Amino acid sequence: SFPGSDIYTTDDIPETDFLFISHDHWDHLDYKTISKLRPKIKHIITGLGTAAHLERWGFSKSMITEKNWYENAEIAPGFTVTVLPGRHFSGRTFTRNKAVWVSFALQTPSQKIYLGGDSGYDTHFKEIGQQYGPFDLAILECGQYNQYWKHIHMMPEETVDAAIDLGAKKLLPV
Repeated sequence: SFPGSDIYTTDDIPETDFLFISHDHWDHLDYKTISKLRPKIKHIITGLGTAAHLERWGFSKSMITEKNWYENAEIAPGFTVTVLPGRHFSGRTFTRNKAVWVSFALQTPSQKIYLGGDSGYDTHFKEIGQQYGPFDLAILECGQYNQYWKHIHMMPEETVDAAIDLGAKKLLPV
C-alpha cells in the first residue's frame, strides 16, 4: 500500500445498500476486503461472470444482480441500472476474460449517473452518451494512467473527453 492509502479500513465503511463491482481485478474485488464487508452489504450489482467469485466466497445468489452488457435491472422502485461496456479486461492471475468488465448507467427518480469503472478511452463513451445520456454526473477514472496502459486506462485529458462524450453535466474524477 502507499502512504496514506491505509487510513480507512472496512470498519469505517457504513452499511451499503448497493455495491457496484465493475470487474474482478484484485484492486476492485479483494477477497479479504469483501469478506469483511459482507455483513454490511445488502446487494451487489456486477457484470456477467464476476458472481462466481462471490458465490465461491459465501455470498448468496439472491443478493447478487449479474448482467451482461446492455442489460438492465430495476434495483429498487424508481432505480434502474444498465450494465454497459468499458475498454478494459478481467481476470485474476493466469485466468483472463472469463467475466465481462463493465460500466453502469444508473437512473434514479431525479438523476442519471454514469459509473465508469476502469476503461481506456474509445468510441463507447460517445455511443453510451447518445443512447443513455446525457448524465447529471459521470464518475470516471483518472489517476492510474500511463502511456503504456492507454488502451485500458485513460490519460487525464481523455477523462475530460469521455465526460464530454457522455454528455455529463458534472464530472467526478476518481
